Amino acid sequence: MRMWMVSPELMCRNHLLGEHVELHMLAGCIQRGKNINGFLEKGLVDPSLIHSRHEELVREMERRGYRHQSPIAETGFPASGACLDPQANLNELSSRCPVCRSIIKASKEK
Repeated sequence: MRMWMVSPELMCRNHLLGEHVELHMLAGCIQRGKNINGFLEKGLVDPSLIHSRHEELVREMERRGYRHQSPIAETGFPASGACLDPQANLNELSSRCPVCRSIIKASKEK
């Protein structure tokens, strides 16, 4: 599971929808009391940002014409003190995915 925390407009379809699904998985893990310490220690997730990040992704999904029908609760996710690095994540996303890389590159040329 990972929260990329980069601007959703810079993400390809697969990464946008993938992060959306992973937010639901993360929320479910927390609600079931599963241990997410490994994800926290690696700086991959911040439970306190689940709802706001979900809403960001949903706005972009709807802007692209996707139908969204899976809300996430606003509360019940603990503050974690996790330290996410959006710039490092942007670099990783760009190196990992040629589609995201081209979107990111085009955004810088504007």
